[in-house]
Amino acid sequence: MSVKEIFETMEYGPAPESAAEALAWLVDQGDRFGHFIDGAFTAPGDGFESRNPATGEVLATLTQATQDDVDAAVAAARAAQGKWARLGGKGRARYLYALARLLQKHARLFAVLETLDNGKPIRESRDIDLPLAARHFYHHAGFAQLMESELPDREPLGVCGQIVPWNFPLLMLAWKIAPALAMGNTVVLKPAEWTSLTALLFADICRQAGLPKGVVNIVTGDGAVGEMLVASDVDKIAFTGSTEVGRRIREATAGSGKALTLELGGKSPYIVFEDADLDSAVEGLVDAIWLNGGQVCCAGSRLLVQEGIAGRFHDKLRARMDKLRVGDPLDKCIDVGAIVDPVQKARITAMVEANDEGETYRAGACPEGCFYPPTLISGLSPASALMQDEIFGPVLVSASFRTPAEAEQMANNTRYGLAASVWSENINVALDIAPKLAAGVIWINGSNMFDAAAPFGGLRESGFGREGGWEGLSAYTRAAAKPKPLKPVAAFAGDETEPQPVDRTAKLYIGGKQARPDGGYARTIYDKRGKLIGQAPIASRKDIRNAVEAARGADGWAGATAHNRAQVIYYIGENLSARAEEFAATIDRMTGGRSGAKEVAAAVDRLFTYAAWADKLDGRVAPVPMRGAALAMRAPCGVIGAFCPDELPLLGLVSLMAPAIAMGNRVVLAASEPFPLAATDFYQVLDTSDVPGGVVNILTGSHAELAPTLASHMDVDAVWSFSGTDLSAVIERGAAGNLKRSWVNNGLARDWMGAGGEGRAFLDAATEVKTVWIPWGA
Repeated sequence: MSVKEIFETMEYGPAPESAAEALAWLVDQGDRFGHFIDGAFTAPGDGFESRNPATGEVLATLTQATQDDVDAAVAAARAAQGKWARLGGKGRARYLYALARLLQKHARLFAVLETLDNGKPIRESRDIDLPLAARHFYHHAGFAQLMESELPDREPLGVCGQIVPWNFPLLMLAWKIAPALAMGNTVVLKPAEWTSLTALLFADICRQAGLPKGVVNIVTGDGAVGEMLVASDVDKIAFTGSTEVGRRIREATAGSGKALTLELGGKSPYIVFEDADLDSAVEGLVDAIWLNGGQVCCAGSRLLVQEGIAGRFHDKLRARMDKLRVGDPLDKCIDVGAIVDPVQKARITAMVEANDEGETYRAGACPEGCFYPPTLISGLSPASALMQDEIFGPVLVSASFRTPAEAEQMANNTRYGLAASVWSENINVALDIAPKLAAGVIWINGSNMFDAAAPFGGLRESGFGREGGWEGLSAYTRAAAKPKPLKPVAAFAGDETEPQPVDRTAKLYIGGKQARPDGGYARTIYDKRGKLIGQAPIASRKDIRNAVEAARGADGWAGATAHNRAQVIYYIGENLSARAEEFAATIDRMTGGRSGAKEVAAAVDRLFTYAAWADKLDGRVAPVPMRGAALAMRAPCGVIGAFCPDELPLLGLVSLMAPAIAMGNRVVLAASEPFPLAATDFYQVLDTSDVPGGVVNILTGSHAELAPTLASHMDVDAVWSFSGTDLSAVIERGAAGNLKRSWVNNGLARDWMGAGGEGRAFLDAATEVKTVWIPWGA
């Protein structure tokens, strides 16, 4: 085509990127790969083919890991971890800088290999994935350098098992390996079966950087290898992938003591208000849903557009879709590349063909093979399967709304909570709705913005934990102090072990009112001399249901100002202080000790501490490389169920209740099992302290019997357990149902009278971090 013809048609000519260097690297490796264990590649074994999805061409043969391979990789990581940690943060930083530089040096090789293996356009691999991967290693090299001075009370977890998906193979590797190594951990990483090649290339540059043997280990294979890694002797699992697999991992690790972060699926809303810059919003959708073939967990795949502009916006969108170029992903003029594997293409096709709602529009020509045309399905109802289920393909589904309140309601009508986009030229509208969205990341007038300095992660069934920024470091460290094993606390032998009919004074505390237990039974409690003290009701499943319902209905507490929440908690402390002698006497009678006065004083002090924190726990502005800001904002978890420690019946209850409600949560507390009467007396303190009904709910009874119901309740957002009974496995397994956050003691004791009973750990557990990206500029 002549220059004149190009100017007349304005058509793009082909601009292919050469694959020669990447193919040469594969040939140099013999086109067959073993695993990378203890600093060397193992001999290739039986395995599977890795194919170019755009052509079907076999790129290499990879080895399916066996149990022996996984064990060897974990053993190598374990052997290397102590020396790697003792190298110190400043020593580790040098290696991370070297890895970052090598990623930049070999950026073209990595980008081409990523596109060959994954099918995404070379422009995305080259311009987004590689710079971000290098950025993560540079950024976390800085964290390593600062670890001793800024995190003096933290230490590495040990060996981390990491499992990454096929949509961002190299970038997800960087997100996980960089912080783990920076904090002194070693890793065993399993890349996705379909896209393992850039992970193996990364192993090659680990050797070039002189990384000590065993610090990074990579094993390849299918989901069975991931299961082996989850079950292996590692200290942490970090998983990015589907919600279904994440749920199984939560169940498999329940009670094991392994740390866990999950970054799972999403059905992210893309909200366009009538005052938005519509052309910019259209281009944002192109970036969000089509440039990577829709194979992005946080893609804005659920378009919500205000009714008054819906027709005009859809017209603009369809016109833009018609100009998208689908084809060879190595061509720099291509917008939409290949679907990663025929299996995934078949899944996308089946979901779209099963839909019989709305209007379907497909963009123009699509090549034969593993490609799928950009597709818009508009006019769907919010309950439609395509509006609720993750498609993971270049398919955008759409519905309309009338008011901002309706937009918020529709956006949150999903079991997921990964990301969201809000488009409006009115900053008041955008900043009003953004914090109300159930999403871990919210972009204003933008989409798919990421950086190592900004925390990323989801809510609800999109998982828990954060990657990136200071917030992500807690996922790879633990408190340096070593806790002691838990010693169960028993009630006096004279206490009734069989349920007794409840008397009229034995009540639970639900919805701000004292209520008789549904079952009508209680446990009779005596002091050490055998003298009757009182009765503690035995809560039932229905009582739990009622308490959770009351807590859910008190959501206005989260909207109260932090100053007002602080005043209420100060008031609780004042009223408890006024009755200190009475509470001290009750505690001494129940426990047979003489430290009741000390415990009450500590409880009053703890209430004042968290009242002080209520309006002081702030977020931060992440220094991201953009014209704008990324705000890491603190938000309450919602409804928290908590099992209080047994040994300090009043202080333990206050230590869990106070930080939770200070941050705007509502709580359902299971009081100390052997010594519950301090909690039942506490009802009157709450009644006289202006605590809104439903904010605090208190149950008494057997923790072992209450735990399965409270942990699995779908309207509970987080569950904590510091019970004298080790309920860790029960709670973490129950929490897998809706993937709620959990915080358990794993059979270890905590110093409730000292520093272990308060502090930032409780505030962090009581809050979620929402990252709101706000670009600006004329």
